[in-house]
Amino acid sequence: MATVAYRLLGISGSLRSQSTNTAVLKALATRLGDRATMSLFSLNDIPLYNADLEADALPASVTSLKEAISQADGLIICSPEYNYGTSGVLKNALDWASRPGFNSPLKNKPVVIMTASPGVLGGVRAQAQLRETLSATLSRVVCGPQIVIPGVNQKIQDGRFVDETTIEFMLAAVDQIVAEIRILAHNRGKTKPDGFPLQTNDKVILPCANP
Repeated sequence: MATVAYRLLGISGSLRSQSTNTAVLKALATRLGDRATMSLFSLNDIPLYNADLEADALPASVTSLKEAISQADGLIICSPEYNYGTSGVLKNALDWASRPGFNSPLKNKPVVIMTASPGVLGGVRAQAQLRETLSATLSRVVCGPQIVIPGVNQKIQDGRFVDETTIEFMLAAVDQIVAEIRILAHNRGKTKPDGFPLQTNDKVILPCANP
């Protein structure tokens, strides 16, 4: 049986050219093997959210963001922590992507949250804020141990994230989101895990996620 290539989209909450959060996502992308593929979407060109722009014509960069999210089977988001919260650029991008309300590309989209920070807490407060924001968008934040990366600056060598223990921990989260993607596909009426079509009276129990 051919392996299904699930498509993940990585989004970094930092715009810096030498961003540690982007380095984390790049390191993960190179280690996915046959689990999935992952491309990264840069937020550099996303304008500040403005409902007037939304009413006229969406900026091309916003259209590209929403299309990338729609085409992805799941998202991997990695954010820095700024003043106890997620980055403004990431929150702004999620505000754009969350439109139209209750029927956006983020609705029912499986998401893995990660945060990385030079501090000792690894951005855990930003992670809590990000989880709350994604809950409002009706995304499916995959349950599991929180991925917080403290002292991230010391885990970068020549611009690459090299902490093997953390990479293995992240790969376990990828396994979780792939399992979520599979079950959601089954629940949409494609197939059951045993390969037979779902019937109307079949029930599929989804892993823990936001309602």
